[in-house]
Amino acid sequence: MAVVRDWLQGLSYQLLQGSADKNVEDVVYDSRKAAPDTVFVCMKGARADSHNFIPSVIAAGCRIVVVERPVEVPDDVTVIQVDNGRKALALLSAARFGYPSKKMVTIGVTGTKGKTTTAHMIRTILEACGKKTGIIGTTGIVIGDETIPTVNTTPESYTLQKAFARMAEAGCQYVVMEVSSQGLKMHRVDGITFDYALFTNLSPDHIGPNEHADFQEYLYYKSQIFAQAKIGILNRDDEHYQEIRSYAQCPIYDFSLKTPCDFYADQIEYVAENGFVGVEFSIKGRCDARVRVGIPGLFNVYNALGAFGVASFLNLPEEKAEKALEHIRVSGRMELVYSSDQFSVLVDYAHNAVSMESLLNTLRAYRPKRLVCVFGCGGNRAKDRRYSMGEIGGKLADLCILTADNSRFEKTEDIIRDIKSALIPTGGAYLEIPDRRDAIAYAINHAEKGDMIAVIGKGHEDYQEENGVRRHFLDREVIREVLAQKYAGVQGQGE
Repeated sequence: MAVVRDWLQGLSYQLLQGSADKNVEDVVYDSRKAAPDTVFVCMKGARADSHNFIPSVIAAGCRIVVVERPVEVPDDVTVIQVDNGRKALALLSAARFGYPSKKMVTIGVTGTKGKTTTAHMIRTILEACGKKTGIIGTTGIVIGDETIPTVNTTPESYTLQKAFARMAEAGCQYVVMEVSSQGLKMHRVDGITFDYALFTNLSPDHIGPNEHADFQEYLYYKSQIFAQAKIGILNRDDEHYQEIRSYAQCPIYDFSLKTPCDFYADQIEYVAENGFVGVEFSIKGRCDARVRVGIPGLFNVYNALGAFGVASFLNLPEEKAEKALEHIRVSGRMELVYSSDQFSVLVDYAHNAVSMESLLNTLRAYRPKRLVCVFGCGGNRAKDRRYSMGEIGGKLADLCILTADNSRFEKTEDIIRDIKSALIPTGGAYLEIPDRRDAIAYAINHAEKGDMIAVIGKGHEDYQEENGVRRHFLDREVIREVLAQKYAGVQGQGE
């Protein structure tokens, strides 16, 4: 049992009423979880103002509230006013769990693309060197063999601090996390000092209602991770590098594929062999290594180079670190599910035109006999995505197999019709197979020697949504089931 005054250290506040010496056991921001010996933090959001729920939390026995404006409450309630409730929640949560991030080496990864893959690369390198490492990001919170699903790339601060505490208790020495611009803007990572922060790249994204007002605001919040980091590692080749760097308040190290600098990639090779599709390259500068990465594409050279940049500061066994990424698999991110001398199959989360174009161009560099793309588009979403993906598929794939994604409350056939309207004018070859399982099976069972099959759009998602109902569906599992049937139980390589 603590007293709330102890949890308020480092937080600028005004005591409007009552005593700051009351006992407290937990922090809550959901009024339904209010109880005696909790402190309720009020926040005014885009959809709701939790100040309105103060009567119900008091009725539940809560006697400490943190507010952004004066409120009228019974005399026995302690009222603490702060400028920003979200910031207060972050700092109170860190205190409630005993500042767990300070017990581990914290590594934050930010950027528009590549956060998930880069974070997993760092974790893979660390664990290959015997360092127990937790990870937080798009694919969830991972502690050992346990994966806890998350709603946001960077979870709410209370969830984040609770996860840190569980990681520290489980013996994690390191934690690697994706840090989103929204996470920074919404103060979810306030109170955390990152030992290392890495920037991958920046392009327009998350701009609109309830996100960022414009690109400049988006850039600003991305840069703010370097205001709370001890060491920054930046992609020098990104066109916004200088702007991001200008906000940094820590020593900065660069990585590049174009200019000799702290971490420089050289002698890059695209490799496609039986059981392996990826890249091989040398690192020059602050370290000297030859690495092999089991994920295809030039952008994964960037991701791996940034990951090795971080690893170079951690005094790891060089030989183990260099070999760590040869067999890496990141769920739904250029994930090679099967590879043989006949054909290969991979899964990727590409679900818009930009990511689809990047993916297909990347796979083209491996010179497949045919590039086959299995995809659909989500229902009840902007139709522009369907048209742009249809056009990209028609231009860059040798064969598109149009199928269901998450159709939601639309008919899959109607979504396919929209995709076709942009694909047909390109002259590209296509088939319509609305059932996604059947579409994947067709692609595999009709594969020709030298084919590369990309099943895209869902990536790590383990469900398919139709008419408000979600049923289990994971592309990787379906691919393996079809391969098992095709080869009478042989699972295939690349697992």
